[in-house]
Amino acid sequence: MKPRDIAAYATLALVWGFSFMVVVKVVAAFGWAGAVSFRSIVAGGALFFIARLGGKQLDFSCGWGKLAVLGFLSVTCQLAGIAFAAPIIGTAMTAILVSAIPLFSMIIGRLLGIEHIGRAGLLGVAMGIVGIVMLVGFPAVPFTSAFLIGCAVSILGSLCAALGSIFASERLRGVGSWEMTIGSFIAGGLMLMPLVLLVPVPAVPGVIDYLWLVGMGLVTSAAMYVVYFNLVASIGPTRAISVEFAVTVVAVLAGTLILGENLSPLQFAGAAIIVTGCALVLGLIPNLWRARARA
Repeated sequence: MKPRDIAAYATLALVWGFSFMVVVKVVAAFGWAGAVSFRSIVAGGALFFIARLGGKQLDFSCGWGKLAVLGFLSVTCQLAGIAFAAPIIGTAMTAILVSAIPLFSMIIGRLLGIEHIGRAGLLGVAMGIVGIVMLVGFPAVPFTSAFLIGCAVSILGSLCAALGSIFASERLRGVGSWEMTIGSFIAGGLMLMPLVLLVPVPAVPGVIDYLWLVGMGLVTSAAMYVVYFNLVASIGPTRAISVEFAVTVVAVLAGTLILGENLSPLQFAGAAIIVTGCALVLGLIPNLWRARARA
Protein backbone atom coordinates (compact mmCIF):
# COMPACT_ATOMS: atom_id res chain seq x y z
CA MET A 1 0.00 0.00 0.00
CA LYS A 2 1.05 3.59 -0.61
CA PRO A 3 1.81 5.82 2.43
CA ARG A 4 -1.52 7.60 1.90
CA ASP A 5 -3.37 4.28 1.96
CA ILE A 6 -1.56 3.22 5.15
CA ALA A 7 -2.49 6.52 6.80
CA ALA A 8 -6.13 6.09 5.77
CA TYR A 9 -6.14 2.49 7.01
CA ALA A 10 -4.73 3.48 10.43
CA THR A 11 -7.13 6.41 10.76
CA LEU A 12 -10.13 4.21 10.06
CA ALA A 13 -8.95 1.64 12.60
CA LEU A 14 -8.52 4.20 15.39
CA VAL A 15 -11.63 6.30 14.74
CA TRP A 16 -14.00 3.38 14.14
CA GLY A 17 -12.45 1.38 16.98
CA PHE A 18 -13.05 4.10 19.57
CA SER A 19 -16.45 4.96 18.05
CA PHE A 20 -18.03 1.90 19.69
CA MET A 21 -17.68 3.63 23.07
CA VAL A 22 -19.30 6.78 21.68
CA VAL A 23 -22.18 4.72 20.27
CA VAL A 24 -23.14 3.63 23.79
CA LYS A 25 -23.22 7.26 24.96
CA VAL A 26 -25.35 8.42 22.04
CA VAL A 27 -27.77 5.50 22.31
CA ALA A 28 -28.25 6.23 26.02
CA ALA A 29 -29.27 9.78 25.13
CA PHE A 30 -31.30 9.31 21.94
CA GLY A 31 -32.30 5.62 21.83
CA TRP A 32 -30.86 3.24 19.25
CA ALA A 33 -33.24 4.28 16.45
CA GLY A 34 -32.81 8.00 17.05
CA ALA A 35 -29.05 7.67 17.44
CA VAL A 36 -28.61 6.04 14.03
CA SER A 37 -31.27 8.05 12.22
CA PHE A 38 -30.13 11.48 13.45
CA ARG A 39 -26.45 10.58 13.02
CA SER A 40 -27.01 9.41 9.45
CA ILE A 41 -28.98 12.46 8.39
CA VAL A 42 -26.36 14.75 9.94
CA ALA A 43 -23.64 12.85 8.06
CA GLY A 44 -25.38 12.83 4.69
CA GLY A 45 -26.59 16.42 4.96
CA ALA A 46 -23.20 17.75 6.04
CA LEU A 47 -21.41 16.03 3.17
CA PHE A 48 -23.95 17.32 0.67
CA PHE A 49 -23.55 20.95 1.78
CA ILE A 50 -19.75 20.65 1.98
CA ALA A 51 -19.71 19.32 -1.57
CA ARG A 52 -21.93 22.14 -2.81
CA LEU A 53 -19.97 24.84 -1.01
CA GLY A 54 -16.72 23.42 -2.37
CA GLY A 55 -18.05 23.39 -5.91
CA LYS A 56 -17.85 19.59 -6.17
CA GLN A 57 -20.06 18.14 -8.87
CA LEU A 58 -22.21 15.30 -7.55
CA ASP A 59 -23.61 12.72 -9.94
CA PHE A 60 -26.62 10.77 -8.70
CA SER A 61 -27.54 9.44 -12.13
CA CYS A 62 -27.15 5.89 -10.82
CA GLY A 63 -30.60 6.37 -9.32
CA TRP A 64 -31.76 6.87 -5.75
CA GLY A 65 -33.31 3.42 -5.76
CA LYS A 66 -29.90 1.75 -5.75
CA LEU A 67 -28.59 4.18 -3.15
CA ALA A 68 -31.63 3.43 -1.00
CA VAL A 69 -30.84 -0.30 -1.14
CA LEU A 70 -27.25 0.45 -0.07
CA GLY A 71 -28.56 2.72 2.67
CA PHE A 72 -30.93 0.04 3.93
CA LEU A 73 -28.18 -2.57 4.13
CA SER A 74 -25.21 -0.47 5.25
CA VAL A 75 -26.97 2.10 7.45
CA THR A 76 -30.46 1.02 8.47
CA CYS A 77 -29.44 -2.57 9.22
CA GLN A 78 -25.72 -2.47 9.99
CA LEU A 79 -25.52 0.67 12.12
CA ALA A 80 -28.85 -0.05 13.81
CA GLY A 81 -27.56 -3.54 14.64
CA ILE A 82 -24.47 -2.05 16.29
CA ALA A 83 -26.47 0.59 18.18
CA PHE A 84 -28.99 -1.96 19.42
CA ALA A 85 -26.45 -4.60 20.44
CA ALA A 86 -23.57 -2.61 21.95
CA PRO A 87 -25.36 -1.54 25.17
CA ILE A 88 -26.57 -5.14 25.70
CA ILE A 89 -23.60 -7.37 24.84
CA GLY A 90 -20.82 -4.80 25.22
CA THR A 91 -18.73 -2.82 22.76
CA ALA A 92 -15.89 -5.36 22.63
CA MET A 93 -18.11 -8.29 21.67
CA THR A 94 -20.09 -6.18 19.20
CA ALA A 95 -16.85 -5.17 17.50
CA ILE A 96 -15.73 -8.80 17.26
CA LEU A 97 -19.00 -9.79 15.57
CA VAL A 98 -18.61 -6.85 13.18
CA SER A 99 -15.16 -8.18 12.26
CA ALA A 100 -16.89 -11.26 10.81
CA ILE A 101 -18.26 -9.18 7.92
CA PRO A 102 -15.58 -10.48 5.46
CA LEU A 103 -16.55 -14.03 6.43
CA PHE A 104 -20.22 -13.38 5.69
CA SER A 105 -19.30 -11.54 2.49
CA MET A 106 -17.40 -14.57 1.19
CA ILE A 107 -20.22 -16.98 2.07
CA ILE A 108 -22.87 -14.80 0.42
CA GLY A 109 -20.65 -14.20 -2.61
CA ARG A 110 -20.16 -17.96 -2.99
CA LEU A 111 -23.91 -18.61 -2.74
CA LEU A 112 -24.52 -15.96 -5.41
CA GLY A 113 -21.85 -17.46 -7.64
CA ILE A 114 -19.60 -14.38 -7.70
CA GLU A 115 -16.91 -15.62 -5.30
CA HIS A 116 -14.72 -18.73 -5.39
CA ILE A 117 -13.73 -20.35 -2.11
CA GLY A 118 -10.52 -22.36 -2.16
CA ARG A 119 -9.27 -24.73 0.51
CA ALA A 120 -7.91 -21.91 2.65
CA GLY A 121 -11.21 -20.06 2.31
CA LEU A 122 -13.23 -23.11 3.33
CA LEU A 123 -11.00 -23.55 6.37
CA GLY A 124 -11.49 -19.88 7.19
CA VAL A 125 -15.28 -20.15 6.93
CA ALA A 126 -15.28 -23.18 9.25
CA MET A 127 -13.02 -21.38 11.74
CA GLY A 128 -15.23 -18.30 11.64
CA ILE A 129 -18.36 -20.30 12.42
CA VAL A 130 -16.61 -22.07 15.31
CA GLY A 131 -15.36 -18.73 16.63
CA ILE A 132 -18.84 -17.19 16.57
CA VAL A 133 -20.25 -20.18 18.45
CA MET A 134 -17.52 -19.80 21.09
CA LEU A 135 -18.10 -16.05 21.32
CA VAL A 136 -21.86 -16.32 21.77
CA GLY A 137 -22.04 -19.62 23.64
CA PHE A 138 -19.51 -19.00 26.42
CA PRO A 139 -19.95 -15.42 27.64
CA ALA A 140 -18.43 -13.91 30.77
CA VAL A 141 -21.86 -12.43 31.57
CA PRO A 142 -25.09 -14.33 32.35
CA PHE A 143 -26.56 -16.06 29.28
CA THR A 144 -29.95 -14.35 29.11
CA SER A 145 -32.55 -13.93 26.38
CA ALA A 146 -31.53 -10.26 26.08
CA PHE A 147 -27.91 -11.29 25.51
CA LEU A 148 -28.96 -13.80 22.83
CA ILE A 149 -31.16 -11.23 21.08
CA GLY A 150 -28.33 -8.69 21.15
CA CYS A 151 -25.98 -11.22 19.54
CA ALA A 152 -28.56 -12.16 16.90
CA VAL A 153 -29.20 -8.53 15.97
CA SER A 154 -25.47 -7.81 15.76
CA ILE A 155 -24.88 -10.84 13.51
CA LEU A 156 -27.84 -9.84 11.32
CA GLY A 157 -26.38 -6.35 10.98
CA SER A 158 -23.03 -7.80 9.90
CA LEU A 159 -24.77 -10.02 7.35
CA CYS A 160 -26.50 -6.96 5.91
CA ALA A 161 -23.19 -5.07 5.81
CA ALA A 162 -21.71 -7.95 3.79
CA LEU A 163 -24.66 -7.79 1.41
CA GLY A 164 -24.19 -4.03 1.13
CA SER A 165 -20.52 -4.44 0.22
CA ILE A 166 -21.37 -6.95 -2.50
CA PHE A 167 -24.24 -4.79 -3.79
CA ALA A 168 -21.99 -1.73 -4.01
CA SER A 169 -19.26 -3.61 -5.87
CA GLU A 170 -21.71 -5.20 -8.31
CA ARG A 171 -24.39 -2.56 -8.87
CA LEU A 172 -22.68 0.77 -8.05
CA ARG A 173 -19.46 0.45 -10.02
CA GLY A 174 -18.22 3.84 -11.14
CA VAL A 175 -20.30 5.71 -8.56
CA GLY A 176 -18.20 8.17 -6.56
CA SER A 177 -17.49 7.72 -2.86
CA TRP A 178 -19.20 11.02 -2.02
CA GLU A 179 -22.37 10.05 -3.86
CA MET A 180 -22.50 6.60 -2.23
CA THR A 181 -21.90 8.02 1.23
CA ILE A 182 -24.39 10.88 0.93
CA GLY A 183 -27.08 8.77 -0.71
CA SER A 184 -26.79 5.79 1.63
CA PHE A 185 -26.76 7.89 4.81
CA ILE A 186 -29.69 10.11 3.88
CA ALA A 187 -31.76 7.16 2.63
CA GLY A 188 -30.89 4.95 5.61
CA GLY A 189 -31.51 7.72 8.12
CA LEU A 190 -34.93 8.54 6.65
CA MET A 191 -35.90 4.85 6.69
CA LEU A 192 -35.17 4.66 10.42
CA MET A 193 -36.93 7.91 11.29
CA PRO A 194 -40.41 6.35 11.80
CA LEU A 195 -38.95 3.92 14.36
CA VAL A 196 -38.10 6.87 16.62
CA LEU A 197 -41.83 6.91 17.47
CA LEU A 198 -41.58 3.28 18.66
CA VAL A 199 -38.18 3.69 20.33
CA PRO A 200 -38.55 7.15 21.87
CA VAL A 201 -35.72 9.29 23.17
CA PRO A 202 -35.19 8.19 26.82
CA ALA A 203 -34.89 11.73 28.24
CA VAL A 204 -34.15 15.29 27.24
CA PRO A 205 -30.59 15.15 25.82
CA GLY A 206 -28.01 17.55 27.17
CA VAL A 207 -25.58 19.74 25.25
CA ILE A 208 -22.80 17.14 25.50
CA ASP A 209 -25.17 14.52 24.04
CA TYR A 210 -25.75 16.67 20.97
CA LEU A 211 -22.01 17.21 20.61
CA TRP A 212 -21.39 13.43 20.70
CA LEU A 213 -24.17 12.92 18.11
CA VAL A 214 -22.89 15.61 15.74
CA GLY A 215 -19.33 14.33 16.22
CA MET A 216 -20.39 10.84 15.21
CA GLY A 217 -22.28 12.16 12.22
CA LEU A 218 -19.47 14.39 10.96
CA VAL A 219 -16.41 12.33 11.86
CA THR A 220 -17.11 8.60 12.27
CA SER A 221 -19.82 8.55 9.61
CA ALA A 222 -19.33 11.31 7.02
CA ALA A 223 -15.57 11.73 6.94
CA MET A 224 -14.61 8.10 7.62
CA TYR A 225 -16.98 6.59 5.07
CA VAL A 226 -15.53 8.81 2.36
CA VAL A 227 -12.06 7.70 3.47
CA TYR A 228 -13.20 4.07 3.38
CA PHE A 229 -14.77 4.23 -0.09
CA ASN A 230 -11.64 5.96 -1.39
CA LEU A 231 -9.58 3.17 0.17
CA VAL A 232 -11.77 0.59 -1.57
CA ALA A 233 -11.10 2.31 -4.88
CA SER A 234 -7.36 2.46 -4.16
CA ILE A 235 -6.56 -1.01 -2.77
CA GLY A 236 -9.70 -3.02 -3.58
CA PRO A 237 -12.70 -4.09 -1.48
CA THR A 238 -11.11 -7.24 -0.04
CA ARG A 239 -8.03 -5.55 1.37
CA ALA A 240 -10.03 -2.48 2.44
CA ILE A 241 -12.60 -4.46 4.41
CA SER A 242 -9.79 -6.14 6.33
CA VAL A 243 -9.56 -2.88 8.29
CA GLU A 244 -12.32 -4.40 10.43
CA PHE A 245 -9.61 -6.58 12.03
CA ALA A 246 -7.70 -3.52 13.22
CA VAL A 247 -10.96 -1.86 14.29
CA THR A 248 -11.75 -4.91 16.39
CA VAL A 249 -8.38 -4.80 18.16
CA VAL A 250 -8.84 -1.12 19.03
CA ALA A 251 -12.45 -1.63 20.15
CA VAL A 252 -11.67 -4.67 22.31
CA LEU A 253 -8.77 -2.89 24.01
CA ALA A 254 -10.93 0.19 24.60
CA GLY A 255 -13.85 -1.86 25.89
CA THR A 256 -11.81 -3.96 28.30
CA LEU A 257 -9.28 -1.37 29.47
CA ILE A 258 -11.44 1.78 29.52
CA LEU A 259 -15.00 0.53 30.01
CA GLY A 260 -14.04 -2.50 32.13
CA GLU A 261 -15.94 -5.01 29.99
CA ASN A 262 -15.21 -8.69 30.53
CA LEU A 263 -14.63 -11.43 27.98
CA SER A 264 -14.19 -15.05 29.02
CA PRO A 265 -11.03 -16.92 27.97
CA LEU A 266 -13.11 -18.91 25.48
CA GLN A 267 -14.47 -15.68 24.02
CA PHE A 268 -10.95 -14.32 23.56
CA ALA A 269 -10.06 -17.60 21.85
CA GLY A 270 -13.19 -17.34 19.70
CA ALA A 271 -12.26 -13.79 18.71
CA ALA A 272 -8.78 -14.93 17.65
CA ILE A 273 -10.29 -17.80 15.64
CA ILE A 274 -12.73 -15.43 13.89
CA VAL A 275 -9.97 -12.99 12.94
CA THR A 276 -7.73 -15.82 11.71
CA GLY A 277 -10.59 -17.37 9.76
CA CYS A 278 -11.42 -14.06 8.09
CA ALA A 279 -7.74 -13.57 7.22
CA LEU A 280 -7.81 -16.97 5.49
CA VAL A 281 -11.01 -16.05 3.67
CA LEU A 282 -9.45 -12.78 2.48
CA GLY A 283 -6.37 -14.63 1.30
CA LEU A 284 -4.03 -12.67 3.56
CA ILE A 285 -2.35 -15.65 5.22
CA PRO A 286 -1.71 -17.60 1.98
CA ASN A 287 -0.23 -14.40 0.51
CA LEU A 288 2.20 -14.24 3.42
CA TRP A 289 3.15 -17.87 2.89
CA ARG A 290 3.80 -17.26 -0.80
CA ALA A 291 5.82 -14.12 -0.04
CA ARG A 292 8.04 -16.09 2.37
CA ALA A 293 8.43 -18.89 -0.16
CA ARG A 294 9.61 -16.42 -2.83
CA ALA A 295 12.02 -14.85 -0.34
